[in-house]
Amino acid sequence: MTGALTLLGVTFLVFGLSRIQGDPRSVLISDDASIDQWQEMGKQLGLDQPVYKQYMIYVVNLVQGDLGTSTLQKKPVAGILLERGWNSALLAVTAFSLTILIGVPLGVLSAAKTGGISDYVIRMFAVLGQALPSYWVGLLLILIFAVGLDWLPAARKSDWTSLILPTLALGWLGVSGQIRIVRSSMLDILDSEYVRLARAKGVTERAIIWKHVLRNAIVSPVTFASLTFASMLTGSIVVETVFAWPGLGLLSVNALNNSDYTILQGVIMLAALVYVLFSFVTDVVYTMIDPRIRIQ
Repeated sequence: MTGALTLLGVTFLVFGLSRIQGDPRSVLISDDASIDQWQEMGKQLGLDQPVYKQYMIYVVNLVQGDLGTSTLQKKPVAGILLERGWNSALLAVTAFSLTILIGVPLGVLSAAKTGGISDYVIRMFAVLGQALPSYWVGLLLILIFAVGLDWLPAARKSDWTSLILPTLALGWLGVSGQIRIVRSSMLDILDSEYVRLARAKGVTERAIIWKHVLRNAIVSPVTFASLTFASMLTGSIVVETVFAWPGLGLLSVNALNNSDYTILQGVIMLAALVYVLFSFVTDVVYTMIDPRIRIQ
């Protein structure tokens, strides 16, 4: 119910912003168009109807999967988003895999070795990952591996090697955040009574860390991972722009530069839908991790 209300609120916001910018015909039609052409386009877009009817038409079209037609490309927005969405999904999956495969083990190691050298090194890595801007990291990777060493392509999508640099640039921030959230969650559990009892019973430290502590500290990392993947999936504007990656982020930038507002509206609605779906999936995963949690 909450997700449906959220999507409804987003539709109202997107529709309102599209009307605040002025008459859509001023962008869609040339300056030398006749009055008859102006009025005919108004009828096609439903602009001759009251505003509330225009909003109802907009919502009905969204439910049917009609996101309008791109002003620049003259193609259905839904098809464009689907095409670009696969590229963003590919980048998101690889960057998210990097986030989990590196972030979780390093976070566990940092928590298990609190105060040690490895803990300080991992924490420094995490701080740098969250402090350095993504565009700077991307440019640095291009400078080193594409320009200096000439090992990898600098930009655009070609073969699998073109995926490596944007994955590193996008995934580093996720890795850093996952390290910090896993470490923080585990430290809260390590001082609990049942952990001390397990140690008193002679349970190995490895079993305590991986079977008892991590399992009970996993809720917050799952939430962070879900939101991280959703943000990666809907397109990282900075990383995709730096590497000219043909995904939703670069599509949004080009649409903004060319005043293609139907594309922007479609991207916003897709992002809202993805976040709502991932929030629901996260709630379901909670019930699997901890049976005491129930979806209200």
